[in-house]
Amino acid sequence: VPLAENISYGVEALSTEHLQEIMQSAQLTKDVEDFPEGVTTMVGERGVTLSGGQKQRTSLARAIAKEPAILVLDDAMSSVDTHTEADILKHLQRVMQGRTTIIISHRCSTVKNLDHIVVLDEGRIVEEGTHGALLQLGGLYAEMYRRQLLGEELEDTENGDLFPGR
Repeated sequence: VPLAENISYGVEALSTEHLQEIMQSAQLTKDVEDFPEGVTTMVGERGVTLSGGQKQRTSLARAIAKEPAILVLDDAMSSVDTHTEADILKHLQRVMQGRTTIIISHRCSTVKNLDHIVVLDEGRIVEEGTHGALLQLGGLYAEMYRRQLLGEELEDTENGDLFPGR
């Protein structure tokens, strides 16, 4: 199946411009530029094998193309790096304006800018609020956030970025 057809599955014909906007929102544009035939490149068993991150971003693009009233993302960014994730979330905020997005994630960076965060522990709600309120609470979310932030800083250092954010 060509990539463009994969993304537009279940949607009436997408204009080239709209398809480009969707791919940009899902951070697929750079990948597609490297594909031998761009958006017409066959993907899957009989074509280009997509990486885990490319598969997740293609699924996200397909979801965005449907313009749902409610978008549920269940660990949809686990295979992308935090910088790509931030770009996707920025675009999603614009694309989903006026609609509901529910994001399920183990990454605090994925949910920190959301209107409302619900923290579950062993299937029970243990905390809820905004990122700032949950940090002030000093509970499970704050602990997870600190650990993940430390992990990202270590990752940046290991990748040669001694001064992340500069």
